[in-house]
Amino acid sequence: MVEETAPSALNKNLVILHFTVFIWGFTGILGKLISVSAAHLVWYRVLIASLTLFLYFRFNRTAFRVSRSTFIKLVLTGALVGAHWILFFLSIKLSTVSVALVCFSSLTLFTAILEPLINKKVISGLEIMSGLLIILGIFVIFKFETQYTKGIVAGLACAVCASLFSIINARQVKHHQAPVIAFYELSGAFVWISIFLFFTGGFDRSMLLSTSDIGYLFLLGTVCTSLAYVAGVAVMRELSPFRVALITNLEPVYGIIMSFLFFGDMNRMTTGFWVGAVIILSTIFLFPMAQRKVAKRRAKV
Repeated sequence: MVEETAPSALNKNLVILHFTVFIWGFTGILGKLISVSAAHLVWYRVLIASLTLFLYFRFNRTAFRVSRSTFIKLVLTGALVGAHWILFFLSIKLSTVSVALVCFSSLTLFTAILEPLINKKVISGLEIMSGLLIILGIFVIFKFETQYTKGIVAGLACAVCASLFSIINARQVKHHQAPVIAFYELSGAFVWISIFLFFTGGFDRSMLLSTSDIGYLFLLGTVCTSLAYVAGVAVMRELSPFRVALITNLEPVYGIIMSFLFFGDMNRMTTGFWVGAVIILSTIFLFPMAQRKVAKRRAKV
């Protein structure tokens, strides 16, 4: 599908999308800089993001009420969202930003397997092949980066959660606006994480913030979560899903580059890590192109 829009509007939306993906890649850096635990970090993040979206709706006088059944579904999905972010930041704290981002790339594999099973569709051979290549890349990283095993496991579990709530949201977005979905899911994540912290004694002095933590969390909750999400949805009015997906695949690349600049992760990575990372990222970039070629061939038959 080719975007039917003026070149100036197209270029403007492409710039917005690239900037949005760059911001998403920056979340890993903030996760490393914030001193509190992964659970506390995400608790603050979803609290700030939910409040920001609520104020956004009020300021724009946007209706965001949903039915009771939809409310329950979105709040329950919020548990997956919260778990996804906790595991992501836990992976960063147990390893490095680069390792966490590469493991998160396995989202492609889990979606290729889980989406057809949940929606009762035929499994795509191309998607499975891509998934197997990603498994190979992760195996190579596992083999050489054994000191980061716990971080890698957390990163893979994070990708599973992301895959599940993405599949659920693919259904919900057909009936509700994306910012509305985000608001209830983030609010749900806040509730579930609060319950978790309450029963595990997490509301203690360890969640007290330093001055720098407050600044980083405000940036994470507003710009990197609420604003970036709204911007990412807005550009989809002008850009095709293929173009959006292709550019979104740059998130691990942006994140890894920034981790080099901020933390010097390059000096801590072995050759095995780079071989595995190249396999995973190459698969991510080549998959959309291969998928498009297959679709063209089928159209000619």
